[in-house]
This record gives sequence, C-alpha cells and structure tokens, in this order.
Amino acid sequence: MLYRMTTGAPIFGLRREIDRLFEDTFGREGGNFSPAVDIKENESEIRLELELPGLKPDQVEITAENGILTVRGEKRSERKEGEDNRYQVIERSYGTFTRTFQLPAGVDEDQIKAEFDSGVLNLSIPKAALPQPKRIQISAGQSKQQGQVGAGSVSNQQSNGKSTGRSTTTSQRERENEKMASQSR
Repeated sequence: MLYRMTTGAPIFGLRREIDRLFEDTFGREGGNFSPAVDIKENESEIRLELELPGLKPDQVEITAENGILTVRGEKRSERKEGEDNRYQVIERSYGTFTRTFQLPAGVDEDQIKAEFDSGVLNLSIPKAALPQPKRIQISAGQSKQQGQVGAGSVSNQQSNGKSTGRSTTTSQRERENEKMASQSR
C-alpha cells in the first residue's frame, strides 16, 4: 500500500479503505455525481443553492418546464498522470450530473433567476399570487317555461281560450285557428 491515512479511530480508516476499494473498482472518472443542494423558502420566493465547485456558468444548463426544474451539467477531470505525477487519493467527483425538482403550485416559472458565485449556483424562484376563490352570488329569479324543440313560441291556451297548462307549438296553433275559421263560415 503506497498511501495510508491515519485517523483517531480505526473505524474511519476502515471506511476510507472500503470507499477507496469501490472507487478503484468502479471508478469515478466519467461517472455520475449528484451535487449537494440546500432549499430555503419564505413568503415571496423559494431559493435553491447547489454546490458546483470547479464549474463555470457555461457548463451548467437550467430548464423549467411543466412544473419541473432541471439542473444538468458536466464536470470534467483535467488530471494528467505521468512519471512525476501519480495520484494517491482522488476524492473529488467528476462526470455528468442531473438534478430535478418538482416545483409547487403557485410559482412563476418565467421569472426564475440564476446566479453563479464562488462555485455555488443560486436559483431564485418567485411565488406568484395564487388566485383566490371567488364567491358567486345566487340571484333569486323566476324560472321560465321552455317550449318543445321546433319553430315557434310557447302557448298555454287552447282554441276555446281556457288554459290547460299544455304546451303547443306555432304550427299546431295555426291548424287550430284554421279549423275555427272554417267552422265559423
């Protein structure tokens, strides 16, 4: 073993050795990693802070679509080994990353702002004013009778002038008027 880390408790040394074994076996180079994130919320906005050390703003892509916020990018390793330079421990993460977040209802996706400062990506997601329920007044109106489907208006009177409550169409009324006219001649 070329390199050995000393710690106060033997369990920490064992854990580091196991971690190193997995890293050597499966490798971190070209793999995936997940940046750490802190999420804060107040009355006016939601803030996300993602740790992206060693990255530049042009290496990160942020999209918001249908209530899903996605942050993706790639952190490339620029290490070169040679006769004089040989890494003994590699603890930094490299590779591609993607973090997705389900945005709650009531945020304004069009107003999301991003700032990159000292390896920390700060996203500010403003909350939109939620529509308040509207109270609808019920008016006390009279119900109107509806006629049958067809042309004409509603009539509640028969040929004798008495109301029966029965609805007839205009064509029926015209036939009754023609009968009365022919009987009176």
